[in-house]
Amino acid sequence: MPGSYHDVTCLRQSSLWKRMHSQQQHLLFDCGQYLLGDSGYTSGERLVAAFRNAGGDKDKTDFNTCIAHVRIANEHCIGILKSRWHSLKEVRTQLKNRAENQYLVRWVRCCILLQNFLNWRKDDWTEVDGPIESEVESEVQIPAPLTPPLDERAMIAHGRRRRLEVQSECLAYMRNVNGTLAFQ
Repeated sequence: MPGSYHDVTCLRQSSLWKRMHSQQQHLLFDCGQYLLGDSGYTSGERLVAAFRNAGGDKDKTDFNTCIAHVRIANEHCIGILKSRWHSLKEVRTQLKNRAENQYLVRWVRCCILLQNFLNWRKDDWTEVDGPIESEVESEVQIPAPLTPPLDERAMIAHGRRRRLEVQSECLAYMRNVNGTLAFQ
């Protein structure tokens, strides 16, 4: 989708969104896994969003701070990816059609897969070093049991409950003995 579309609109039009709310969600997430989103998103079973208005509530503010720190770590990961894969540093491709968009998505996916492979091997290879050769054993993954899709209202209610569960777990983990966040 063009860059002028809001992130939420892009997500809701994506195959990821459709799979997250279908019988196929077990192919995307293991038990207890979810995506984190900013306050522009609506929380769901597999998407936990920051609170739109913390309203002076310390727990909500602390939870939003936790999410912000995760987002910063994500930005650092993107920087690490670009430092190894120089072809990602300045992608100067105008996406004029679906085929060009798919090509760029495939390119980024390949870089991410190779990054993960090299991290797994504890290898400091970079794109400018030339080709590498290795064999990788495949892992067999057992799919999680199927769960029926929820209607929109039930999905929103479930998402709010899920966010509160994640908030509680996050704050319990991040707080130290004095009751303040460990990273402040």
